[in-house]
Amino acid sequence: MARALVLAAVFTCAACGLVYELALVALGSYLVGNSVTQASVVLSVMVFAMGVGSLAAKPLQGRPVVAFAVIEGLLALAGGLSVLVLYAAYAWLNLYVPALVVVAFAVGALIGAEIPLLMTLLQRIRRQDAGSAVADLFAADYVGALIGGLAFPFLLLPTFGHIRGALLVGVVNAVAGIAVVLWLFRRQLGRAARVALCGGMAAVLAVLGWTYALADGFEVSARQALYAAPIALAERTPYQEIVITRKVSLSGGTSDLRLFLNGDLQFSSVDEYRYHESLVHPLMAGPRGRVLILGGGDGLALREVLRYRDVRDVTLVELDPAMIRLARTYGPIASLNGHAFDDPRVRTVAADAFSWLRRGTGKFDAVVVDMPDPDDVSTAKLYSVEFYGLVKRVLAPGGRVVVQSGSPYFAPRSFWSIRKSIAAAGYATAPYHVDVPSFGDWGYVLAAPGGAPPPVRLSPDAGDLRFVDTPLLQAATVFPKDLRRDDAEINTLVHPRLVEYQKDEWKYS
Repeated sequence: MARALVLAAVFTCAACGLVYELALVALGSYLVGNSVTQASVVLSVMVFAMGVGSLAAKPLQGRPVVAFAVIEGLLALAGGLSVLVLYAAYAWLNLYVPALVVVAFAVGALIGAEIPLLMTLLQRIRRQDAGSAVADLFAADYVGALIGGLAFPFLLLPTFGHIRGALLVGVVNAVAGIAVVLWLFRRQLGRAARVALCGGMAAVLAVLGWTYALADGFEVSARQALYAAPIALAERTPYQEIVITRKVSLSGGTSDLRLFLNGDLQFSSVDEYRYHESLVHPLMAGPRGRVLILGGGDGLALREVLRYRDVRDVTLVELDPAMIRLARTYGPIASLNGHAFDDPRVRTVAADAFSWLRRGTGKFDAVVVDMPDPDDVSTAKLYSVEFYGLVKRVLAPGGRVVVQSGSPYFAPRSFWSIRKSIAAAGYATAPYHVDVPSFGDWGYVLAAPGGAPPPVRLSPDAGDLRFVDTPLLQAATVFPKDLRRDDAEINTLVHPRLVEYQKDEWKYS
């Protein structure tokens, strides 16, 4: 029974340890982007630190009960508070990466120190040959890691969120690591040691519980520190963090409503019409009976498409159903998009655009690709040669596509890589760019399969637009030499160049 309880503690501590790792990776992906880099940094630092911790624990094997209880208390604090500390370092100190390395090393070293001490405790209960003891220990450890790995995305993150989820796991870690071992080996400890360790566990639980109670207020304050304007709405979904800010000018009374996804600006209500008119109307100068919008869950590109009465139906494919819900029901955004989702011609699909295109449902005369910037592998695949090949499969004869392509001024290699990738998928391309004050100089690529590049112009049915006109579009197709990058390479699924370009050019511009 004693061995079973120790192995249960191994199981629980392993589950907690993996949750700490996944929490650090997920937090970095939300705050910084580039999930591959975040996972590589966290896992490599933690694995290295685990080796250091294992070596550092060798002198502690003479008093394994006390040492293990102390290490578990420290691990519960370090792991439980890790997300909160890193969020604070990102929001107020601008020291996220150094803090991440320090926290990952500390948590990894404490996890690494567990194994040799647990092995000593198992052997104190009943002597066993080394091979069998290692097999038992690692079997419990790996099964615990499986449970922790599944619990984090499916239970902890959606139910408790990042900060509270880590704190709750810290509490479980403290109870499993300290209480169980103290109870099993209480006769091997003096009275003073038992009192000290019980007091230490109570202090750890008190700190974690107090922090848990204050977590909501901390998260609100830290989130607000990241944005210049007051936050009107914040929602964490399984896919992203949605933040809407709203600032009212005291002089003119104008309201600036801004949408951020994972911290990246998606639009400002002051000038979003420039972006969306430039994106949609050159495309609509061609065939437009059936229109497909990939992304654009805010409904602003949809608003521009619906200006044309001869559009028979529009399908909008958006990954996050919460974004569609907000665009349909949240008053300020619904008003901004003209309640476009209420139009009977509109059909919405909550799905990953790449997977949805692979099913190849229907043919469309015009396709709008309005995706977030490709600063992560998950978004870079939506700008790959393979993705544009899937788009071509759903284009009707004579159909055309337009792709928002980032800034040719701030990220020229990224912009021209997108154009080259579209061309590599068999399109003739016509790049153009306009000024959107909240974004800067912003670019698009209009494309059609084969033949000559499609003309960048307006349809006679476009009506009166606030920004786009024929002279502007004529100027928009001209790129000065200093904005052209011939060294850009195409972006594919197996070689995602855009993540590298975005990091080099956009993030540090």
